[in-house]
Amino acid sequence: ELGEPPATLPTVGTNLTDLRLPRKVTVRELGGCMGPIWPSYYSECSALLFVVDASNPTQVSSSCIQLLSVLSAAPLASVPVLVLFNKIDLPCYMSLVEMKSLFRMQDIVSCATQPITMLETSARDGTGLADVLQWLRTALKD
Repeated sequence: ELGEPPATLPTVGTNLTDLRLPRKVTVRELGGCMGPIWPSYYSECSALLFVVDASNPTQVSSSCIQLLSVLSAAPLASVPVLVLFNKIDLPCYMSLVEMKSLFRMQDIVSCATQPITMLETSARDGTGLADVLQWLRTALKD
C-alpha cells in the first residue's frame, strides 16, 4: 500500500528521499533547472529516473535534449534508465504513444547503451507509482 501521494511542486534544487525496497535506497531528486550540475552526481548513480512533464508540450524538445545528454554520459553508460511521462492526471497530457513519437524514443532506445523503460505516471494521484517501485526493486537487485 502506497498511501496518499504527497503534494507536488516543481523541484528547485535537490531533494533526498530514502526508500525501503526492501533494502534502503536513497533517491536524489534534481530539478531540471539543476541540469548543469547533474554530472557531478553521475558516479553515485545505480539507476536513473528521468521525469518528463507530459502535460507541457513546450518543454518536450528541451527535455529530450537533456535526456540525450544524460544517456551519452560515460558514467551512466550501463545504468538502467526509467523515463517517466508524468502528470497523466491532467486533461491536457500527451499519451505515451504521443510522447514516444515526439521524443523519437525508438531511435533513442536503439542507440542507447543502457536499458531504457518508459512508464506513464501521476505523482498527484499515484497512478503508475507501484510500477516505478517494482522497476526500482528489479533494477537495483544485487
